[in-house]
Amino acid sequence: MVENDKSTEKQILGAAKKVFLEKGFDGARMQEIADEAGINKALVHYYFRSKEKLFDAIFIEVFSRFFPKVFGAIFSDMSFEEKIAFFIDNYINLLAENSFLPVFIIHEINRNPDKIVGMMKNIGVDPKNLQFIFADIDKTKYKIADPRHFMVNMLGLCIFPFIAKPILKGLLFNNSDNEYKTFLDQRKKIITETVINSIRIK
Repeated sequence: MVENDKSTEKQILGAAKKVFLEKGFDGARMQEIADEAGINKALVHYYFRSKEKLFDAIFIEVFSRFFPKVFGAIFSDMSFEEKIAFFIDNYINLLAENSFLPVFIIHEINRNPDKIVGMMKNIGVDPKNLQFIFADIDKTKYKIADPRHFMVNMLGLCIFPFIAKPILKGLLFNNSDNEYKTFLDQRKKIITETVINSIRIK
């Protein structure tokens, strides 16, 4: 692929992210994405064929950058608590930068769960790697009967503020973007403390 092709793809992906963020997946139109990218609609279809294919490309691009970073931390010499804090910080940052992802993923889970599972596997997501985070855990300090519960609790606490953002922002933050951003930054520490305290031996 020539450099021009890569540049055009990057331009389309950047425009699509912006439109998906503003309109959501269902509300976004290929024509709007083309307008945002400053190219004609036919060219968007030439590169990605459909809105679904375009979103798949964004999904893969986003998580292909996220998981190598996280797995690098998991296999590092960080302490258990440092690894948890690192994961939560980076996961919330990822969702904040791509806030259209959670709703789309839930939509796809209900419509076609095998697709999401397949896409995650294709970019190298292996549950065994995530569970490696518990391999050297100090069993005199922490007690985990089933690491899957810990992981689901942690992911759920991270993702809920993004799924419920329209309601939470309206009810608790007077629709202030700045207040909600501050809230999300504070959540990183609160979630880390909550999940670690849930398994810490008193």
